[in-house]
Amino acid sequence: MTPANAFAAGTTTLAALPLLLLTSSAAFTPTSQRLPYVRSYHGCAASHTTFPFKAIGYSTPHTGAHTLVGLARRSPSFNAVGRIMSTADVNAGETTTAEGGEELWWKAVVFEDAALPESVLKDFPILSTMVGAEGSEESEKKPLVYLDSAATSQKPTFVTDMLTDYYLKANSNVHRGAHALSREATGQYEAARDAIARFVNAFSRNEIVFTSGATEAINLVAYCYGRKNLKEGDVIITTELEHHSNLVPWQMIAEETGATLKVVPVSDEIGTPNWDAFRDMLDRSVKLVSIQHVSNVMGCVNPTADIVDAVRSKAHPDAKIMLDACQSVPHMTVDVQKLDCDFLAASGHKLCGPTGIGFLWGREELLNSMPPFMGGGEMIDEVYNDRSTYAKAPARFEAGTPAIAQAIGMGAAVDYLNGIGMDRIEKYEQELGAYLHRRMEEVPGVTVLGPPSGGEEGRAALVSFVCDKVHPSDLSTFLDMEGVAIRAGHHCCQPLHRALGYSHSARASLYFYNTKEDIDFFVEKLEETLKFFGNLAGGPDGEEGGDNFVPFI
Repeated sequence: MTPANAFAAGTTTLAALPLLLLTSSAAFTPTSQRLPYVRSYHGCAASHTTFPFKAIGYSTPHTGAHTLVGLARRSPSFNAVGRIMSTADVNAGETTTAEGGEELWWKAVVFEDAALPESVLKDFPILSTMVGAEGSEESEKKPLVYLDSAATSQKPTFVTDMLTDYYLKANSNVHRGAHALSREATGQYEAARDAIARFVNAFSRNEIVFTSGATEAINLVAYCYGRKNLKEGDVIITTELEHHSNLVPWQMIAEETGATLKVVPVSDEIGTPNWDAFRDMLDRSVKLVSIQHVSNVMGCVNPTADIVDAVRSKAHPDAKIMLDACQSVPHMTVDVQKLDCDFLAASGHKLCGPTGIGFLWGREELLNSMPPFMGGGEMIDEVYNDRSTYAKAPARFEAGTPAIAQAIGMGAAVDYLNGIGMDRIEKYEQELGAYLHRRMEEVPGVTVLGPPSGGEEGRAALVSFVCDKVHPSDLSTFLDMEGVAIRAGHHCCQPLHRALGYSHSARASLYFYNTKEDIDFFVEKLEETLKFFGNLAGGPDGEEGGDNFVPFI
């Protein structure tokens, strides 16, 4: 059993492994790429003991990962009742008033549509599960508080039942069989396309291309449109806030075609793209603009109407606009006709659908003017020994056997969301997100990233943040011990974090199934954890103690 597994299973002893492994590197890192460090803590929980120690290890600059090599132990101490100390031991007791006797405002808050999450909880069995470390006794597990929906949403039984029904009752290939099962599978697959087309108000069902996700959708445009239409002297514009999937493909295409990639910097004042700098970049050389609709880190909702107007008036007359809508399509009404963009990408797994599926919306005439992305079956019209002609969109971009079940599941997901109502979801999440943002701004030692609440464009129901003296990975690990699932890392936005001066951040992201109680519990455990780490900064008198080194091997 490895030391980490031994700790998770609760089998460690003070002599064998008397500490909690805060963060770890998944793979061996060459010595030449390591930066040594020493962290001092006091009172770390392990087995049935707490003790002061120095954590000694190394970090890997390009990943930000930390590997703990050993510890310098001082004198051990036991807590009063001989059990593992938790963050609750540091801040025991709930109060209803702040210091000075002032009533806590948030205790009186009642959400206008608090009935929404209550009405859907039964549809998400996973949200009622108990979680804990591997090998934990059931009595030690905690109720799950899932605050990572910006990474992936949970799936309702309406969707999972549809997937099961497909495999049990209609499993067959599509578009290429005359038998009953093939007809049924084809019908369900194409019905999902119709559902997505209605969901984003496409001009035609032929404008919906099923992809493996938003990453493939963006790459499809970059390669099929970009390769054909971009050349040296042309300019591509994106922003410093982009997910890597909306940056790296454009870097690759710029290098291949000779086009220039320009990146709009983040505004230091408000945490959105610097739109003045964006407007200054626009001229007749700009042939393509690709930006997020909603930032997955900063939570800002970008002013798409203003962006489109500026591009249409100042860029090249044939300039195209692409939106990465992964963080908007699941949370608000998205109408491609009103947006007036040319391409839009979204993923299924963030909108209650399965993984491995997403879609590209593109104007039909544009799609039909683009060469195929991949060659093979389904995407052809006529094939000869020396040449082929190609089907029109969307088949042109769906070579081979598609992700049939996943597409059907994504169609079921949008039907489920429509059953609730996207306007209702958006309104509830605005209330939920504003509450989370305000509560987070009041937590001592926390810096909230992104624009303030109440702006003209609004904020998404997510908050990314950094904490004084606590690495996001350490914070996430401790919150996980309380059943709270948040994201820690660079969120696939390294340039943004680098511009902000951080290697990583933590993120809590919400969906319509979250409640006020979820937020309150998260903030409570966050505050306890921060106080816990604050108390661990040194011994009672700040002494460092001896250096009895305990290595990890």
